[in-house]
Parts: sequence; C-alpha cells; structure tokens
Amino acid sequence: MNTQKTYSLGPFAVLTFIYFIVGFLTTVNGQFQGPLKVAFLSEAEGLRNTLTTLISFFFFLGYLVNSSLGGKWINAHGYKPTLLRALGVMIGGLLMYAMSSLFITLFPDTALRIGEDAVSYGYFIFLFGSFLMGTSAALLQVVINPYIAAYELPNTQPVQRVNIVCAINSLGTTIAPFFVTGVIFSGVSLEQVTAQQLLVPFLLIALSIVLTTAVTSRLSLPDLEGTRTDAGKSQCRSIWSFRHLTFGVIAIFFYVGTEVSIGVNVNLHAMEQIESGMGLSFFGKEHLVLWGLDFGIPALLATLYWGGLMVGRMVFSFFNNISSRVLLASTTSIAALLIIVAMLTNNLWILISAGLCHSVMWGCIFTLAVKGLGEYTSKASGIFMMGVFGGAVFPLLQGLMADACGSWQWTWSMALVCELVMLAYALWGSKVKIQQD
Repeated sequence: MNTQKTYSLGPFAVLTFIYFIVGFLTTVNGQFQGPLKVAFLSEAEGLRNTLTTLISFFFFLGYLVNSSLGGKWINAHGYKPTLLRALGVMIGGLLMYAMSSLFITLFPDTALRIGEDAVSYGYFIFLFGSFLMGTSAALLQVVINPYIAAYELPNTQPVQRVNIVCAINSLGTTIAPFFVTGVIFSGVSLEQVTAQQLLVPFLLIALSIVLTTAVTSRLSLPDLEGTRTDAGKSQCRSIWSFRHLTFGVIAIFFYVGTEVSIGVNVNLHAMEQIESGMGLSFFGKEHLVLWGLDFGIPALLATLYWGGLMVGRMVFSFFNNISSRVLLASTTSIAALLIIVAMLTNNLWILISAGLCHSVMWGCIFTLAVKGLGEYTSKASGIFMMGVFGGAVFPLLQGLMADACGSWQWTWSMALVCELVMLAYALWGSKVKIQQD
C-alpha cells in the first residue's frame, strides 16, 4: 500500500472541491421538484405532490442500493480509482437529465396513464438520471468522508476537517436554487417553465464534470494507512458489531430525512401558500428580482436554508474543542423547538432557520459513528452512507401526507420526529460499546 505520512493541502483541496460539486448537484436535483411539477406533471393532478417527490426518492435510492459498493471498491482498488469511477457515474446521470429534455421535446404526447393522471415518459428518464446522480454522490461521499476524517492536517481535528469540507459543500447547496431558477430556467415565472430548457445547461455541466475528472486523474491522492483492508485480507469482526456505528446509520437516516425534507419541500409548501393567496413576501416584496431576473420567493427560502447550513459549518469549523455529543444534543434540541413553532404559526421563515442547527449534525454523527474503527473505516463509510436513504423516504412520505391532508403545514411533524431520534443518538446511541468476539 502506498502511504504518505506527511500530509499536504493538495489532496484535501481537491476532495473539498469535488464535495462542492456533490452539494451543488444534489440541491440542483432537489430544486427541480417545483419546476418539473409544472413542466413534466401538468396532467397529473391527483398524485402531483407524490410524483414530484419521487425526484428526491430516486436520488437517495442510489445511496441505499450502491453505497456499500463504494467501500468494496476502496478496499479493492483504492481511494483514487473509486473517486474517478464515481465521477463517471455522475456524467452518466447528467446525460440522462439532458436526454429527458430531448425526449419530451421530440415526443411531447407520449405519456403513461396512472388512473386519471398522465405522466410523460421523459419524466421517468429524469428519475433514472436522478438515481445515477444519487449513486455518484454516495460513492463520492464514501471516499471523501473517511479520507477527510483520517487526513491529518496540522492543528485540526477530524470533526473540524469534516465541517470545513461540509461548509464548502453547503456553498454549492446555497447557490444551486438560484442556478436552477436564474440560469437553467432563465428567471421565467414558474408557469412558463418548459422541459426544453434543461438540455443545454446539463450538457454544459456534464462537460465540466468530464474536465474535472480528467484533472483529478492526473493528481496525486495517496492512500491513508490503517483506513482500509487490503484486497484478499479478511476482517475478523462484523461491521455491525460496532454498536455506535449501527445507531449512527439510524441517526444519519433520520438526519438526512429532515435535512432534505426541509431543503426540497419548503419550495412546494411556499408554492402552496402563494397559490392559496396567503401572501409570501420578503421584506414586503412578493418577487425577488435581481439583474432583471425573477428568482422567486420559493427559491429564496431554499437558498437561505442551505445558506444557514453553510454559515453554521464555516463558524463551527473554527472550534476544535467542542464535544461532538454535546454539539449534536444542543442543536437537535433547538431545531426541534424551531420546527414546533414553525408548524404552529405556519411560518416558513422560522422553519428554514433550522438550517443553522443542521449545519453541524452530519459531521457530529459521522465522527461519532466511525470513532475507533481503524481498518474498518472504509467499509463502515459505505455502510454509513446507506443511511442517507432517509433523504428518499421522508420527502416522499411528506408528499403523501400533503396529498392526503391537502396541506403541507402539519407534515413537518415528520421532521420533528427526526430531530428527536438524533437527540437520542447524541445522549445514548453514540456511546462506544464494541461487541466482544
């Protein structure tokens, strides 16, 4: 195994940039829920909210199905080859996005009938692309998370390094909503959105990822000693014998559930309020117009939410002496209170403020879950990423609940449950108790 004990900034910077791409494209995928609800699902009335949330469902299904593959690839081939394979899958997903636009342009009248609803076949191509994008994001995170945690830069702690990388990731998630509304859809009103507008932007993004892959292939990315098992070497202990990892997978399932639910479904809730005439404004303005482009209040809500995650991660990246357990317990308690108040008042501005609390939860849960795992770390990372499937389950359940109740207001009770589960992990489930052979 090629190891390097004097760690430079280069590999850390490369992985940080790729993590930015992951955050950016993850949120781009989620932000298509609102526009595609109009462009692809105009003839799907009864199940529109449910069908719309399938975008996030298929994205995070990629995590469930293929996360463990990342750990196997790392052990068999190393970090860098796995990273390059993951970028290749991302390119495939972006091409599917573009193909969905091309298909609906060429065959606008082809659709699948589900009861009285009609769903364009182009929408299902987009869902497959979403699955590939989720698979790519899972594989990339399987590489990046343990690598960053183990990559010992001077004067930094694992949770601090993870928070730095996550802060850059959040920069991508913050600008993504405006990218969707202002660049891909050119700032047009939601009612004027068309699927044809997807084609050129996604071909250009795919080209940029091709260039990123080519550059990454020429960079040095050393293996890290003691973080993976050499091919052919068996591990004597079951990965599930690590109690704090098992409960960490459960905790991350609920964390990503609430993080993604707010991040992608707050747009749909905002659209509901606007359509019902409740009046959703920002400092008295019902439209956010920048440089002649109408970015929309729903996009602003999502941007502020993801921006809260970015700011929180940047701030806490400077603190290296705070216990992960204490930080997780504190932030989950505050987030739970914010969600309760938001539901009672039907106030989306209070709801998105939970992003500040969510900013550190990923880093806290991950570092607690992989603590003391040694050579099991790479495998544990793949198992851990399976928990990200919560990002598929909870937004979909919330969409079903919204269709059943006729409103999004009380569906945020699901997010509240998620916060309480994470609080339990901080107080009890994160304690390291390893099952004896």
